Amino acid sequence: MKEIYLDNSATTMAYPEVGELVRKVMCEDYGNPSSMHRKGVEAERYIKEAKETLARLWKVQEKEIFFTSGGTESDNLALVGAARANKRAGNHLITTAIEHPAIINTMRYLEEEGFQVTYLPVDRYGRVRLDALQEALCPETILVSIMCVNNEVGSVQPIQEAAGIVKAYNKNILFHVDAVQGFGKYRIYPKKLKVDMCSISGHKIHGPKGIGALYIDEHVKIRPILFGGEQQKNIRSGTENVPGIAGLGLAARMIYQDLDAKVEKMRELKQHFIQGVQEIPDTAIHGLYDETSAPHIISVGFAGIRSEVLLHALEDKGIYVSSGSACASNHPQISGVLKGIGAGQEFLDATLRFSMSEFTTRQEIDETLQTLYNIVPMLRRYTRR
Repeated sequence: MKEIYLDNSATTMAYPEVGELVRKVMCEDYGNPSSMHRKGVEAERYIKEAKETLARLWKVQEKEIFFTSGGTESDNLALVGAARANKRAGNHLITTAIEHPAIINTMRYLEEEGFQVTYLPVDRYGRVRLDALQEALCPETILVSIMCVNNEVGSVQPIQEAAGIVKAYNKNILFHVDAVQGFGKYRIYPKKLKVDMCSISGHKIHGPKGIGALYIDEHVKIRPILFGGEQQKNIRSGTENVPGIAGLGLAARMIYQDLDAKVEKMRELKQHFIQGVQEIPDTAIHGLYDETSAPHIISVGFAGIRSEVLLHALEDKGIYVSSGSACASNHPQISGVLKGIGAGQEFLDATLRFSMSEFTTRQEIDETLQTLYNIVPMLRRYTRR
């Protein structure tokens, strides 16, 4: 049975070239980058090349890039490290109500440490309310974190406008962006956006799992959350994951090649899918689906069918999708994002996320639509019994 993979917001298939490079670094150029001999120098070269790539794509300095184990660690380091380092300046943090668990749960942890957190509301399309941001700022505010692209409904946040509001209020307030779903779909220039810290992850851009990066502006005061051998200027200790770093660098370089054409293809497929799925009665598209939304994420509610049931029915046909954030999939619960945008009660436990990549084809979209046309009415009849 042919597989149709539409869960690219959870993880992506690595570029074959990335897989080959990771194998080479693991099995041939396997030195420790802290070693002073030739094998160590070879390993260090991969780190330098990856930094050069990210610095060029972000238009930042190489010394402002730090490698982590993924988006979650990057978010934790940015929030916990910056909050603790700047506590004397204030104890108030701001984020949105629809952030990824890596942000929400870290903010809850910081609340236990004594910080006060404001969770901003969003509109029905999943965009942060800038008026609420303006009202939330206060003399005690030291950090604001707003994601670039929502991982469930694909809403794109007005990062530049939000950062402008924050910096106009107090230029010393730090602004962090979780760009895990936006990197590789948009050109992100932190300094132009007035962003102080920015998190990304390798496995969302056809790179390896277990590797991520965090941009930290050179003027940001931050404390480490891991302690050890003082690698990466003592900001993130631990022997560097050289195979992962090399793979991340190559994946980042490759995904930005012909980016406009890749994004346009995904947008066309997204519109085609939405037009087709809307022919099914009692469905709802969550969030915006025009060019102001992410090109690769579609959130669809199917009233009358539990998301888990429909997910496994599609899986039986070789079609792989998600019921929400993959990071929370082992603990099914009502989506805070769907609640945040005011989705109808009938869709809170009846929504699936379809997410594409540059490798998705129109034929795969058509086959998925045809499968939905067949199984949704059948499942609804079964449910009503």
